[in-house]
Amino acid sequence: MNQNADAIIVGGGIAGAATAYYLAKAGLKPILCEKGEIAGEQSSRNWGFVRQQGRDPFEVPLMIECNRMWQGLSAELGTDLHWRQGGNLAMAADGKRLAALEGWLDVAKLYQLDSRILTNKQIRELIPGIEGHWVGGLYTPSDGQAEPAVVAPAFAQVARQLGAEIMTGCAVDEIVTAGGAVTGVRTERGELKAPIVICAAGAWSSRLLRRLGLSLPQLLIRGTVARTTPAPKITAAGVWGPEVAFRQRSDGSFNIAAGTGTDYDIVPDTLRHARAFWPNFRENRALFDLHFGPAFLKSLWSELRLSETGRHPFRAIRVMDPPANPDRVANALAGLKTVFPNLGPVSIVRSWAGNIDATPDAIPVLGGVEAVRGLLIATGLSGHGFGMGPIVGRLMAELAAKGKTSFDITGFRFSRFEEGATLGARSVV
Repeated sequence: MNQNADAIIVGGGIAGAATAYYLAKAGLKPILCEKGEIAGEQSSRNWGFVRQQGRDPFEVPLMIECNRMWQGLSAELGTDLHWRQGGNLAMAADGKRLAALEGWLDVAKLYQLDSRILTNKQIRELIPGIEGHWVGGLYTPSDGQAEPAVVAPAFAQVARQLGAEIMTGCAVDEIVTAGGAVTGVRTERGELKAPIVICAAGAWSSRLLRRLGLSLPQLLIRGTVARTTPAPKITAAGVWGPEVAFRQRSDGSFNIAAGTGTDYDIVPDTLRHARAFWPNFRENRALFDLHFGPAFLKSLWSELRLSETGRHPFRAIRVMDPPANPDRVANALAGLKTVFPNLGPVSIVRSWAGNIDATPDAIPVLGGVEAVRGLLIATGLSGHGFGMGPIVGRLMAELAAKGKTSFDITGFRFSRFEEGATLGARSVV
């Protein structure tokens, strides 16, 4: 095969950009295709938490290594990623929630993490000026934060310097196969050939893989975030409480979100994957506000070949930009002022939303696909992929270059859904 690259990456979020970087660093030639811009969707819209705390046990070994990687990434990439190791705190309003957080300490002890339970008094000592009636919280001092908007572009920039080709504004229409193996991708600019294709397409992965006859259970959850005006610097910890979740940025402004609840827009995929998601939804029904309306009709139309969107869905929507929920913005700001009654005047500078690509068990899909040789998948990071992005990229590069990974990723295999081997959502944060 006359190939254009050693590997083609579909998707320019943090997972895809990090994969391109580690492949190029290993001396391979990758091509990254992104239909819009680098970090245009989920990877620039998240909270910016980098946490080991509260994760599914399968994820913890990866995140311990990734936490170590984060500490040197700014120097490695030559860009200030605003990394600060201020810890992560999850606060509990009642005994049931505290018991769940306490239960996760068994995982922390297994991996010798520095996680511990704090009392209300200890929370107040940790974060000056905070007020509330929490019964306690889970705190991991070694966790940290970084600035989402700069990380994936930094990976992509250095990958390009090392020889990777970064093609933005280039939609991949389909992954091309022959004889049960990938041969490349067909893009709006023509066909590209490579023996390995890595699907890191985030919220678009299920639809892209469906064109190969592969069923990836993946649904999109709409999360709303807002940013405040700068305030006096209080903490470098990422905090998630019942009233508000927040991260104070290096300039003093806060990124905030409602402490509980999120929005889910019912679409045709809801019906397509209902069976896979039902157990988790039933257990966590109170966390979701369901919406049926324009999003369903828009999604349905986009699946019909009668429309241009249906024929070329990845070209039609360059950047998925869902609307922020103004009620959640207002509630988050009110929550921030409740927990910091002496904060002084702060207001909202901007608000935005992003679609979180979630799997039924809330952990990613990482690895190959038995039915299609040369196809690797890195998607479904389920709302906590920003912190994992560097290790995901490194592992995908290892798998592409060597056929094996330095960490066990069996628990993230694509086939687990078909095998009925999912264990339910086991994260507590």
